[in-house]
Amino acid sequence: MALAAIWGSSFLFMRLAGHDFGVVPTVGGRVVIGALFLLPILLYKGLGQQLRQHWKKTFLVGLINSALPFACFSFALLSLSTGMTSILNATVPLFGALIAWLWLKDRPHGLRILGLVIGFLGIALLAWEKASFQPHASGLATGWAVLACLLACVSYGMAASYTKRYLGGLPSLVTATGSQLGASLGLALPTWWLWPAQAPGTHAWLAMLALGVMCTGVAYVLYFRLIENVGPARSLTVTFAIPVFAVIYGIIFLGESVSWWMLLCGVIIVCGTALSAGLDPRSSQGRLSPK
Repeated sequence: MALAAIWGSSFLFMRLAGHDFGVVPTVGGRVVIGALFLLPILLYKGLGQQLRQHWKKTFLVGLINSALPFACFSFALLSLSTGMTSILNATVPLFGALIAWLWLKDRPHGLRILGLVIGFLGIALLAWEKASFQPHASGLATGWAVLACLLACVSYGMAASYTKRYLGGLPSLVTATGSQLGASLGLALPTWWLWPAQAPGTHAWLAMLALGVMCTGVAYVLYFRLIENVGPARSLTVTFAIPVFAVIYGIIFLGESVSWWMLLCGVIIVCGTALSAGLDPRSSQGRLSPK
């Protein structure tokens, strides 16, 4: 729940920072701050040698689990609300389950297959009502924003399976730090090239700091520890609660409105992702089933 509350706020902070910084500089600044926050902690704990041994793999994780999806969501928030974007983010376990099936041979059975069908039905219904390739008031078409969100979710799913397969047993702090260093290097040139000519305001800088320290540095230590302990599919279930926090933050701080259709599709998507991740409602405690 703590991780969901932190990541739920990331949509708010990305919107606030992106207004002044732009899409790529927002992401580049976020991962650099995250790396600078994590690296001293890693060195203090004596894990520098492990980072040197696994730098190639952790840097690659940074590109597919931070650089690409962060940029996609930052772009999407130019024309979509934080609530809508976070609901689409809740599809991560659906793509994670599919990729784990194809890559790790973690084949879903029974209710998990039904969950995939229900979840993707929810995506189709939400996209049908919200996605348009006609220019939005912001000058961008919401259809491209929806596709960007889904690309980010696919990227997250790939990163989770890659981490489980190639970085299993590695301390979460090493994976988190290496991933942010890799993302920082990958985004260094485009961030420098696209850095805004006009100095961003104080609120934008505070939002950037919150993104880097809390939503990246602290959050990824928690996230990779979950992958290490309970596996990629179950770790991705944190996305169930993210939309709740993101919608609340959007309503309180940005004055966003939420339609009944968006809520209905959100419920369908969350139910589908819960089943696809192995949450069996037939059990007395609703536990995640082994398959």
